[in-house]
Amino acid sequence: MLVIGLTGPTGAGKGEVASIFAQYGIPVINADRVYHALITPPSSCLQELVEVFGKKILLSDGTLDRRALGGIVFNDPAARERLNAITHRYVMEEVKTQMEHFRREGVPVAVFDAPQLFEAGAHRACGAVVSVLADRRLRLERIVARDGISPEAAMRRILAQKSDEFFKANSDYIVENNGPVELLAPRVHRILKELGVIAK
Repeated sequence: MLVIGLTGPTGAGKGEVASIFAQYGIPVINADRVYHALITPPSSCLQELVEVFGKKILLSDGTLDRRALGGIVFNDPAARERLNAITHRYVMEEVKTQMEHFRREGVPVAVFDAPQLFEAGAHRACGAVVSVLADRRLRLERIVARDGISPEAAMRRILAQKSDEFFKANSDYIVENNGPVELLAPRVHRILKELGVIAK
């Protein structure tokens, strides 16, 4: 089975590209959705996060306060590493289970949509890596509109991630997303054709 890793910095529009892959009937495993499911109480992953970062990362109903956790890790590289060490382990265990299911079912190709594909080491299990990039100004606008946070908070997220140069140097394909969404479909089509997933 061919596994296509899909990644890129926050606000680049990776979700739009993932939806285009799905339109070809290709199953997409979304790392963020896997993570959200794994931290829904009762949750071993959430309990481990509380043990490391304290109960201040919980809301009154016992669920994760993502803003509180984000406020800790985006300003502290060491804390971010601790967070990633925990969450990547749980997420990758679940992703491997889902991928094995696809293999048993004879699925020829699947997409793993993961913003931290490289950080989790998951790129090594991919037959090809596609990174979605966009100009920083556009990304900033998208993050502010999407998450309802301040431009300053959005910029902290951007600066906490890998550079465009890193993605370009470590990816098999780059999809630039600085224009209309309609421009993305032909780019995805070309990638699938080059990978031999579609004939024409």
